[in-house]
Amino acid sequence: MFASAVNLIALVYLCSLHPTFGQDCPNRQEILGTLKQVQKLLSAHEASCLQSLRNLRKKINLLQSSAGKQIAKPVNSTCPKLDAPINGRKLGKSHSVGHEVHFLCDHGYEIVGSETRVCQESLTWTGQQPTCRDFSECASSPCLNGGTCVDKVNKFSCVCAKGWAGETCQSPVPTFFITRTNTSAGSASAASTLPAATAGVHIRPSRCTTVQGTTHCTCEQGYTISGRDSYSCTDIDECEVFHNGHAGKLCLHKCINTAGGYRCSCPAGYNVTNGRSCKDIDECATMQNNCTKDQMCVNTYGGFQCVQVDCPKIPHATYVKTSPTRCERSPCPLDNRACSQTPNYFSYHYLAVVSNLSAPRVMFRIKALRQLGDTLRFTLLGGGQVRRHFTVQRSDRQTGQLMLVSPVQGPVSLEAEVEMSELEKRVQLGRYLTKITMFVSQYEF
Repeated sequence: MFASAVNLIALVYLCSLHPTFGQDCPNRQEILGTLKQVQKLLSAHEASCLQSLRNLRKKINLLQSSAGKQIAKPVNSTCPKLDAPINGRKLGKSHSVGHEVHFLCDHGYEIVGSETRVCQESLTWTGQQPTCRDFSECASSPCLNGGTCVDKVNKFSCVCAKGWAGETCQSPVPTFFITRTNTSAGSASAASTLPAATAGVHIRPSRCTTVQGTTHCTCEQGYTISGRDSYSCTDIDECEVFHNGHAGKLCLHKCINTAGGYRCSCPAGYNVTNGRSCKDIDECATMQNNCTKDQMCVNTYGGFQCVQVDCPKIPHATYVKTSPTRCERSPCPLDNRACSQTPNYFSYHYLAVVSNLSAPRVMFRIKALRQLGDTLRFTLLGGGQVRRHFTVQRSDRQTGQLMLVSPVQGPVSLEAEVEMSELEKRVQLGRYLTKITMFVSQYEF
C-alpha cells in the first residue's frame, strides 16, 4: 500500500512537469485520496517509533540504576563497628561477613546481653549489644549468724551481730558465766567458806565466801548456778547455748557436750583440726582406697572416687588413649569426610567441690595452644540440669572458661561437656571435646 502511494505521488509530479501525458495523469480527487492515505501511514509509523524510543529509554534508565547500586556497594562489605561495653572489653577486630566478635566483662562484673555477635550477609549483627553489670558480692549471703553484708568493689565486709566475730561472723565470742547470790547477815564477820554441795557428773559444788554478812558464790569454768540452790553448779551445754543455725555451731560439723566443756567431731573422711574444724583426708595420697590398677583415684571431700577412662567408639573414626585422661583420633583417610567431622580428641577432667559452693565462679579453663582458622568457638553441650548450673564464657581470644552460675546441693555428680571448634570462613577445621565431671560433696566443708 505504501509503495503504490509513493508511485502515485511520483506520477502526479511528472504530470505537473509534462502536461502532454494526457489521460495517464490522475485527477484531483484521486490525488487527494492518495495523500490522505499516505498521511495516515506516516502517523502510524511515527507513533510506533515514539513508543520504541520510550521503551528503549526505560531500559537504559533501569540499567543505569542497577549499575549505580552495584558501584555504591563496596567489594569488601563489613558490618558497623561495635564498641566495647563500659567496664568490659571486645575480642575480634574483623567486621566482615561471617566473622565473630566476643565481649568480656572486668572482674566484679557480669555480662548482660549477647556474649558473641556474628556479622550477617545483610551487614547487620546478630544478638543485642551487651552491657557489664556490677556483681554484688553479697548475693551469696556470705555473712553468718545474723551478720549484715556490706558490698564493696570486688569484696565485702560483715557487720556481726552481738556475740559473733570473724571475717564472716563465724566465731562465737567467749562468754564467762558468773552468778552471785547475796544473803543478809546481822553483822560483819571474817571471810569463811560454806559447806560444799554433793558433786556429780554434771553438778559441781559452788565456791562461796561470806564477807561482811554477804555471801558470794561462783562456779568453775563450764558450770553455772541454776535455780534457788546457790551451792550447786550445773554443767553448761555449750553446744546448745551457742547453737544458732547450722553454720553457727561451735563445731564445724558436730558438737558433743562434756562435763565442764565440749568437743567436736567430724564425719568419716575428715580429721578434726584446731579443735573445731574438719580437714579432708586424701585417701588417694594416703593409699586408703580400693581403686584397681586400671582405675584412677580421685579424692573428694569426705571420700574418693575410682574412675576409668575408656575411649569412645564413634562410627568412621578410631580413638587411641594417649594419656590416662585423653583420647586422640587416629589420622583420617583423605577421602573420608565423615571421619574428619568427628572430634579430634576427647579430654576428661575431674573436680571435687563442696556442697552449695557460691556462684558465679570459674570452674575450668580450656585454652587453644595455636589457632588455625579465623574463628575459635566455645560451646556448652547438653541441656537441662547442665545449663541450670553452668555456662561457657571467654577469658581471652583463645581461652574459654566453664562457669558455675548457681550453687549445687550435694551429694551429686554433674557432667559438663565443652566443645572447642576451629573455623575458617565458617568451614570447620577441627573439633575438640572436654568432659568435666564435678563430684559435689554432701558437706559444705
